[in-house]
Amino acid sequence: MKLRISHQTAYRYGHPTRNIVQSLRLTPSVFEGQRTQDWQIEVRGGIRGPGFRDGAGDWIEGWTVRGPSQEVVVSVRGRVETRDTAGVLRGHREMINPLAYLRDTKPTAPDDNLRDLAGSVSETADRLDLAHKLSAAVSAAIAFRPGVTESHTTAAEALKLGEGVCQDHTHALIATARLREMPARYVSGYLHSTINGEPDDAAHAWAEIHIAGLGWVGFDAANACGPDERYVRLGSGLDAQDAAPIRGISQGRGGEMMDVSVSVEELESFQQQSQSQTQS
Repeated sequence: MKLRISHQTAYRYGHPTRNIVQSLRLTPSVFEGQRTQDWQIEVRGGIRGPGFRDGAGDWIEGWTVRGPSQEVVVSVRGRVETRDTAGVLRGHREMINPLAYLRDTKPTAPDDNLRDLAGSVSETADRLDLAHKLSAAVSAAIAFRPGVTESHTTAAEALKLGEGVCQDHTHALIATARLREMPARYVSGYLHSTINGEPDDAAHAWAEIHIAGLGWVGFDAANACGPDERYVRLGSGLDAQDAAPIRGISQGRGGEMMDVSVSVEELESFQQQSQSQTQS
């Protein structure tokens, strides 16, 4: 599948802000399931700093906005060609030992309810089957409902509520997998999908669980499926904050507001639409 992506994040500050430093994990991953055809990152008024590939195989770019500024806009656009690898992350070069992803963080820390959910899945020697069953258990326990949780909501809180969004499903699946002694991590990216035939494009998140003999395998508990050619992978981390596409610090006072817009469009569909408009 050939996808064209446009992603804009605007930060607005209550007072002029100086020395805004951002770390961007906004470049698609390099592995067998996707190939980047072109990709551009721009920070309005920003100065591009050095970039590097971290131990998890993610490309990180540093940007600085000296200011004073009351608005910073981060824009991403490009084309990515994807293919279905049955959720297996093949050909992705990284150096971190998978056992490092057994460590809990605040969003994924287990409580009694998460322990009960993890224990409700019967033991099996087939770790891939166990991972699938854990994902299905999380899907059944947390209904997808936007607007009921916050960015700081933990897996335990979302499970108690019984509702949440992809971040909550992912944190809960990571927590249950680690309870069953399987390394698990948070993945950020994009998803091209439709609802009632209309585009429903958004930044998205899912989990990867490490399976001996296979490596990292993706599970999207929010959609009860595995990542396929509709998914574009950006990067990973222990939780949502660790895998955040944009992280930053600044000098200033006053509040901060953020607006995000994402468009993920199948390129062939866009070309057909353009041709139809031209002919009419």
